[in-house]
Amino acid sequence: MATIYDVARRAEVSPATVSRVVNGHANVDPALAERVRTAMRELNYRPNAVARNLRRSRTTLWAVIIADIGNPFFTALVRGVEDVAQGAGYSVVLCNSDDDAGKEGQYVDAALAEQMAGVIISPSGDAANVNRLIEARVPVVVIDRQADDVRADTVLVDNEHAAELATTHLIESGYQRIACITGPHSVFTADQRLLGYRRALESHGRPFDPELVRYADFREQGGYRAMAALLTLRPRPDAVFAGNNLTTVGAMECLVDSGVQVPGEMGMVGFDDVPWAHLVRPSLTTVAQPTYELGRTAADLLSQRIANPDRAPSTITLNTKLQIRDSSVRGVDLRHGG
Repeated sequence: MATIYDVARRAEVSPATVSRVVNGHANVDPALAERVRTAMRELNYRPNAVARNLRRSRTTLWAVIIADIGNPFFTALVRGVEDVAQGAGYSVVLCNSDDDAGKEGQYVDAALAEQMAGVIISPSGDAANVNRLIEARVPVVVIDRQADDVRADTVLVDNEHAAELATTHLIESGYQRIACITGPHSVFTADQRLLGYRRALESHGRPFDPELVRYADFREQGGYRAMAALLTLRPRPDAVFAGNNLTTVGAMECLVDSGVQVPGEMGMVGFDDVPWAHLVRPSLTTVAQPTYELGRTAADLLSQRIANPDRAPSTITLNTKLQIRDSSVRGVDLRHGG
């Protein structure tokens, strides 16, 4: 394996010059720098990343800690982060917390131990993990969810407003007994979407009925079980607002298995658009989030935080869009224009 001294001999420069080129110093004559890079390629020289990181104090790695790697929402989000990171000279390490504060804490431990250059995190709800990063002066951006008692750059979507629009749409489509399947208690997005659902009901003079609310785990099985429980109610709900994409899939599966017709017997609006939402029958009305842009925006904020560690934290809220399709419009065939 080639060493820095082998490169220096091949390029006919000092080992110190090779070191400056490897570490990106600008005060190297361009002709000498090119000779060094040519020698590195010819010898297949790979710099010692561990030693370089010790000298720099930080790695060139970003940790992205998300709640559920199996959720397409987070997949698209991470792609947005990665595209910006690559352009800025960083690589991304993906960590799946499963919405578990203990597991999330282990990844925070790893980020601190490995001297990560920055962390983008969708917190489980435990502010302590995020604050540990901030106290260690690790650049951090909170994404998708807001953590209480945390002063950090944050990127969100308009969850409450979006849920209010979705529920209002069901009301205006003629549904009378509208249920809500939301996420776990104390998860920011679940709380905000439930609040928007409740606000839409109350603004239209309808009482909020806790019996029509089911808390699920933001996964398909949770959505299925929640929908099954709602179907046992008498009178049964005639529409459902589901709090995320996987919950919506599970709820729709339950309706199919139960022989409930959508949208005739049950209207449905989901949160998070999915690529196949317009392909299923009935096509699925959803709240579309700018998922990729969420990731890009968070990565841009992290780059700014790394460059300027002492600037004041900022919060950016991105808009959503209600994609109206067949599943929420009773008696209307949207495929033929009304």
